[in-house]
Amino acid sequence: MEPFKIIIVEDVPLELKGTEGIIRNDIPEAQVLGKAENEVAYWKLIKAQLPDLVLLDLGLGGSTTIGVEICRQTKQQYPQVKVLIFTGEILNEKLWVDVLDAGADGICLKSGELLTRGDVASVMSGKRLVFNQPILEKIVTRFKQSVSQQLMHQEALVDYEIDEYDERFLRHLALGFTKEQITNLRSMPFGIKSLEKRQNELAQKLFPNNSRNVNATRLVVRALELRIIDIDNLYPDE
Repeated sequence: MEPFKIIIVEDVPLELKGTEGIIRNDIPEAQVLGKAENEVAYWKLIKAQLPDLVLLDLGLGGSTTIGVEICRQTKQQYPQVKVLIFTGEILNEKLWVDVLDAGADGICLKSGELLTRGDVASVMSGKRLVFNQPILEKIVTRFKQSVSQQLMHQEALVDYEIDEYDERFLRHLALGFTKEQITNLRSMPFGIKSLEKRQNELAQKLFPNNSRNVNATRLVVRALELRIIDIDNLYPDE
């Protein structure tokens, strides 16, 4: 790894000392230009001398949004500067998404293996989406859950003989559409009576032992339980 210049943004003295120790012992190529404990100090540093890498904590002064904004503005003003997040926000997944949207090159959580030479080398070599082991484990878990849900959805469509019109009908009922509104969709070439017949047929499929008096609400709840429709992917057609 070639020598490079770095600014550390961290407001907790003990954690700053630990980060400096990691850099000093494991990443001797890094020349620390300065350390900033808040936004004002950071912008003063970066305007004085441009670094190659910003090692950025997100929780500054009790605020998590400041770190995201520092990342966003740094990437907008100095796109060549790499930003690696090193944060103790180990449960705030929404914050991870926000900072990735802001242009961060990677995220390392302050748990487990912490910051490694390999993480920094990956970022400095131009790789994007660099994550350390703790956050990778969380990402893989979410990925496995997502794939499992997709498989359950596909299997439910086959097992209950659900066609595209059934799925579309149930999805729009879940969104609060009336049958009259559903008949006006371009993708649903059916009248009210046809939709009522389809609803009765769906009730028989999803409640084979007791399909009487199954209203639209019960039908939608059952479709959600069986993964025929996905609560995270409810969207209306034109």
